[in-house]
Amino acid sequence: MVTISEYIESHTALPDSVLDGIERWAHLHTAQPQMICGPAEGQLLTLLCRSVAARCAVEVGAFVGYSTICIARGLAEGGTLHTFEVNEEYADIIRHHLSLAGIAQRVNVRIGDAKKLIPNVFEAEEQTVDFAFIDADKRHTREYYDILVPRMRRGGLLLVDNVLWGGKVLDTDTHHDADTLCINQFNNYVQQDSRVANTMLAIRDGLLICRVL
Repeated sequence: MVTISEYIESHTALPDSVLDGIERWAHLHTAQPQMICGPAEGQLLTLLCRSVAARCAVEVGAFVGYSTICIARGLAEGGTLHTFEVNEEYADIIRHHLSLAGIAQRVNVRIGDAKKLIPNVFEAEEQTVDFAFIDADKRHTREYYDILVPRMRRGGLLLVDNVLWGGKVLDTDTHHDADTLCINQFNNYVQQDSRVANTMLAIRDGLLICRVL
């Protein structure tokens, strides 16, 4: 019997050979291939980015470039994605995967701490962000969020991945590791944030979608 996740993916537009290849590569060459967002969430990233006609997008946490490609494919004509990845070991493979997808010219790959790099990039370029996706160190999600929200245009979308954390956020008395507690505190913080309208989806490991007011 198929699972809900398998059923969803079987009724979602199929990824192309490039994304399939990246997913296989991650399973063969990385210790945590589940960090890839997967076909269903990847399609949603493309759709939502396209829905706001994003000309400027930000990704915090590129891993091996799967979600990067999905976001870049949703950009408006002439749009740019700034992707921030802290692990320099992934820099070359991200760029290689972007080249395979034929979208390298749409993406600025920035290696380092996004908390330090984002203010420098957007103060220098004096532009607002239309679409953002946070999928990085869970203990610093709120910091990334608070850095990005003031830099986003009204009506822009900010997405945060892994907000259900395998269901651990449902019982923080039992699961009181730092990542779980930080994610739960972040979810509660956003729920009270008057700057956004938010909705949480049970796709993959939980996806929070915020529309900036």
